Amino acid sequence: MPELPDVEIFRRLAERDGKGRTIAHVSVGDPGMVHGASAETLRHRLEGRRIGACRRHGKVLLLELEKDGALALHFGMNGALRHVARGAEEPGYARVVLGLAEGDALAYLNPRRIGEVRLAESAEKFIADAKLGPDALDPALDRAAFAAALGDGRQGIKAVLMDQANIAGIGNIYSDEILFQAKLHPAIPARALDGEARGRLYAAMRHVLETAVASGAGAEHFTEKLPKDFLIPERRRGGHCPRCGTEIRSLKLGGRTGYYCPNCQKEPAEN
Repeated sequence: MPELPDVEIFRRLAERDGKGRTIAHVSVGDPGMVHGASAETLRHRLEGRRIGACRRHGKVLLLELEKDGALALHFGMNGALRHVARGAEEPGYARVVLGLAEGDALAYLNPRRIGEVRLAESAEKFIADAKLGPDALDPALDRAAFAAALGDGRQGIKAVLMDQANIAGIGNIYSDEILFQAKLHPAIPARALDGEARGRLYAAMRHVLETAVASGAGAEHFTEKLPKDFLIPERRRGGHCPRCGTEIRSLKLGGRTGYYCPNCQKEPAEN
């Protein structure tokens, strides 16, 4: 599932190939993926407009339009953004294609149709309406703000990290990596974390996400680019901890399967 590092890759692609360029035509191959407007309204609002700033907030890519408005792209389980060269065949599962004036295009792909393309009044309004918490890599999210965002509830810390209303950008895969680097068990309740543990978790979050972005590694793609001491390349049944060699275990939390090292991430005494 695309998480913050994946969407940052998409943002950079959009900025490189789309920023400042005019949308000549819009092709909507799947109107059901368009939210907040009809397919016809989407075409009317986008055609002839220039793409302005290309922003990311958590797992959402926001293409701001010059003058006003924004297009929000959520990639669901396995969506992606692709640049289509002039004259090239349109890729499979292209749900919405932004044809650029020079003949090339940006294509929103989504094989499983989980996600959305949404027309919004502005990027800020979209973020507020979606009730997204601060972006995990926002410089304004300091240690104190992060510690407060975790709260002091009974919910396991993995679920807390994945809740986009708390912190935006972390999903199932990168939450495992962050907890592994912080040496915290996924099921430990937020209320059991003292100030030192919260600080350690904050440092791990920044380190993991910044490293993934710098490496160009997504949640499931290009993971070979990650450092050798990262859990993600071994995150599977039969995998082994890159730190101590112990066989990795899995567990179900909130309907999601998480992976952890039972030696490095000790199970909490109280759940």
